[in-house]
Amino acid sequence: MPPPNPFGTRLRIQLKLSISRLRHIQQKETALAKQQRRDIAQLLSNEKDESARIRVENIIRQEINVELLEILELYCELLLARIGLLEQRRECDPGLEEPVKSIIYAAGRTDVKELLQVRDVLIAKFGKEFARDALENPSTSVAPRVYKKLTIEPPSTELVTAYLEEIARTYRIPWSGLPEEERKNFSEGGNDDDEGGGGIGVADTGLQLPSVGGLPEKIPVPPISVSPAAASTENPRPGVTFQGQNIKPSPAPAPAQKSDIPDFDELSRRFAALKR
Repeated sequence: MPPPNPFGTRLRIQLKLSISRLRHIQQKETALAKQQRRDIAQLLSNEKDESARIRVENIIRQEINVELLEILELYCELLLARIGLLEQRRECDPGLEEPVKSIIYAAGRTDVKELLQVRDVLIAKFGKEFARDALENPSTSVAPRVYKKLTIEPPSTELVTAYLEEIARTYRIPWSGLPEEERKNFSEGGNDDDEGGGGIGVADTGLQLPSVGGLPEKIPVPPISVSPAAASTENPRPGVTFQGQNIKPSPAPAPAQKSDIPDFDELSRRFAALKR
C-alpha cells in the first residue's frame, strides 16, 4: 500500500476547515445584514433618506462579500472533490486552473485564515511562477466574478436606489422614492383585491373562452400575474412589456398585521438578484 501523499492530506484538511469557516462567516454576515435592513427601513419611515443611502452602501458591500465567500466555498468543494487530479499531476489540470488561481488571488484579500493555508499548499505544489500569474492575473485566468467582487468601487446610484426600493416594498413603507401608486397602496394598507391588480386578464391575451349554446361561457378565470425580472447591476430598473405596452407588476400582498416582520429569505433572494 503506497504511503499517503502529504500534499493531498494537508490540502484535504485545509479545504474542509476553509469550507466550515466560510459558511460560518456567511451566516454571521447575513444575520448582521438582516438587522441593518430593519434599521434602514426605520430611517426611510422617518424620512431620513440621506442617512439611509449611506447605510445601504455598507449593506451592498456586505452582500458582495457574502457572494464572494459563496463562490470561494464552491471552489473549495470542487477542489476537495477532485483532489485526486491535483495529487497525480505535477502541473495544474486545465479544468481546475480557474478555481485554483481564483483561490490564490482571493485568499489574501479576505479575512479567512484557513484559506491562506490552502493558498500556501497550492503555491508549494504548483510553484511561484504559477502563483505570480494568479496574483497579477495577466491572462485573466482568475474567475471574472471573483475579480469583479474584489474590485473596490462605490456602488452606483441606481443600485443604491434599487436596494432602498426593495427595503421599502418589503416593509411596506410609503417611501418617497417609490411610484405614487405604491406609496398610496402602502399608506392605505392596499392588497391584491384592488381593481387592476397588476395582472393581465384573458381578454388582454386575445384568448377565447369556450361557448355553450352559442353564448360565451361565464367561467371566472383568474388573471395571469406578471412580474418583472429581478433588478441587477446591469439592469437596476427592469420592466415587462406586452404587445408594446408596459405592464406594472402585481403589488405585494398586504401582511395580516402591519407590524409583521417580512420573510427574510424572500428579501435575501431579491438582494442576491440585484448584483448578478
